[in-house]
Amino acid sequence: MAGKSYELNDVVQMKKPHPCGENRWKIIRMGADIRIKCEGCGHSVLVPRRKFETKMKKVLETSE
Repeated sequence: MAGKSYELNDVVQMKKPHPCGENRWKIIRMGADIRIKCEGCGHSVLVPRRKFETKMKKVLETSE
């Protein structure tokens, strides 16, 4: 996970875009699973942490 640090409320880019066409996701819950919300249509998805770390491309915006 070198170089892939993320926190709650960060906006991340995933490797594949959502079917609505948007590729920006906001992290809204963290734990063993991570819930991300599509910035385009508002759909949320619960992803296991290990799968999220492999599918995440980069952090676009960090929360303050």
